Amino acid sequence: MSSPKQIAFFVQSPEALSAIGAQIAPHLGAGDLVTLTGDLGAGKTHFARAIIQARLAENGLTDDVPSPTYTLIQSYWDGAVELLHADLYRLGGIDGLDELGLSDALPNAILLVEWPDLLVSAGERVALGVELSIPDNGVSRLLSLTAYTSTLQAALKGIADDG
Repeated sequence: MSSPKQIAFFVQSPEALSAIGAQIAPHLGAGDLVTLTGDLGAGKTHFARAIIQARLAENGLTDDVPSPTYTLIQSYWDGAVELLHADLYRLGGIDGLDELGLSDALPNAILLVEWPDLLVSAGERVALGVELSIPDNGVSRLLSLTAYTSTLQAALKGIADDG
């Protein structure tokens, strides 16, 4: 695996954040773990929703894509691969992680995980790290994307070239 590639920039609107998620969506495949970190309310669920809805739309499908905060995990089928959207914020520890079965599902699914610390500390390899923060103005978001696979590194190059 090559050295990670990182880009960071300010995103001025929820629509712009969604557009970036939609650009990344087609470059994800089974076995990819996308970690979403950042402040409460920074846009982690919004970004994950954009990826999921873009993948569904490619196959003429739609879904609301609610936050998995209370259910811990939501599952979607885009016609080619399962997409699992998890929020581990309320997870008590590594035992709860085992009960969810995310590690077992990962080889055959795209896994988007908010508050991923437990999963990463369990040794899962990250394909794309997404970090969102809220600058002092409270309006824009600082988005940092770190790609660990060559496919996603190429996608980031395309995003950087567009920006």
